[in-house]
Amino acid sequence: MSKPPFVTLPSTARARRLATARGEFAVHEAGAPVRGTALLVPGYTGSKEDFIALLEPLAAAGYRVVAVDGRGQYESPGPREEAPYALEELARDLPAQAAALGGGPVHLVGHSFGGLVSRAAVLRDAAPFASLTLMSSGPAAIDEGQQARTKLLVAALEALGDDMPAVWAAMRAQDPPDLAPDSPEVARFLRERWLATVPEQLIVTGRALISEQDRVDALAAVALPKLVLSGIIDSAWPVPLMDDMARRLGAERVLVPGAEHSPNAENPQVTAGALVAFWDSCTDR
Repeated sequence: MSKPPFVTLPSTARARRLATARGEFAVHEAGAPVRGTALLVPGYTGSKEDFIALLEPLAAAGYRVVAVDGRGQYESPGPREEAPYALEELARDLPAQAAALGGGPVHLVGHSFGGLVSRAAVLRDAAPFASLTLMSSGPAAIDEGQQARTKLLVAALEALGDDMPAVWAAMRAQDPPDLAPDSPEVARFLRERWLATVPEQLIVTGRALISEQDRVDALAAVALPKLVLSGIIDSAWPVPLMDDMARRLGAERVLVPGAEHSPNAENPQVTAGALVAFWDSCTDR
């Protein structure tokens, strides 16, 4: 579970609804498109708040940055059925969001499962996008150890999805005893986000995490600037696996010190600097 370091929006950002041809989405937005626009896509059990610490530094660098809740995720509405949350359906939402933002191609950033969604969108049609960043996201399904945990969560949701508080309590009971406690503000937010997310969204996307096929060769054939960014440790996709994926893609590769699966939250200043440097290089090409 990705945890934002804080949940209060910086004064330079705003929360709003983004109306698109694929429905309405909750977003956080900051900055003006002096050098371009970026769309940030969160991962499994996540939300737009996972990017909250990136908004100010990215906006200060001249980028309009928009972090989005996917359909059925936290503050974006979604139906109580499974079909609309298939990976290809979620991928169709991204070009619609890019079109609603206007101003031409956007830099696309997908964190974790959001990277799989972003990859699928680019493979469908790369034209709406100026670049692709895969942040802590790998070539195929997540690591076997994480697959086992995800299968347990999906099974719990299938059995108890109408009682999300019970699933939340069971999930948190599995936390390691030495896990550092969250601040009261973040703890309240994490529970609120969980309860607001549509269980079918979590079921279908959880299944995708444990079954996704390797599509790196197809992505390598897409003529779009690419960056693979991660922390120095990752339990979902081992770092050497992401190193190899970057090589196969011919992508730039950045390792963020002091970060694990969520460099956007764990070392946002270095992460923001790496994103700006990459996006600037795309503009200068």
